[in-house]
Amino acid sequence: MKILIIDAQGGGMGRQLVMSVKKEFPQAKVGAVGTNCLAASNMLKAGADYAATGENAVVVGCRESDIIIGPVGIAIADSMHGEITPAMAAAVGQSRAKKLLVPMNQCNNLIVGVKNTSVSYMIEAVIEQLDEYVTKECRS
Repeated sequence: MKILIIDAQGGGMGRQLVMSVKKEFPQAKVGAVGTNCLAASNMLKAGADYAATGENAVVVGCRESDIIIGPVGIAIADSMHGEITPAMAAAVGQSRAKKLLVPMNQCNNLIVGVKNTSVSYMIEAVIEQLDEYVTKECRS
């Protein structure tokens, strides 16, 4: 199972996602792609198996992964203060990978009906969904 975690800016959410995924699924190969070197570096320090930076890394990573995890902005062109390029958003959206997108009401993108909750709560929800998906896939 190849999991790709994508984050931007400082990679804070990505760092927390990497730590949580590696803790719960130590057998998974977890890759991290940051839109910048700080985000990638923070995710690598958190335990990602590999890290890369930039648009082409997102495009290639989305093509090669079974699961993509990140804030919802990774699928919206020009989001995250412009760090998500149209090509990055298209790669995420067009990927055949299962996508676990964390709702973040930031950068003029509001997810209606989603209450603002703590990042730690949302990461727990990601792990629950990931566990449900992995368990289902293993039974298939």
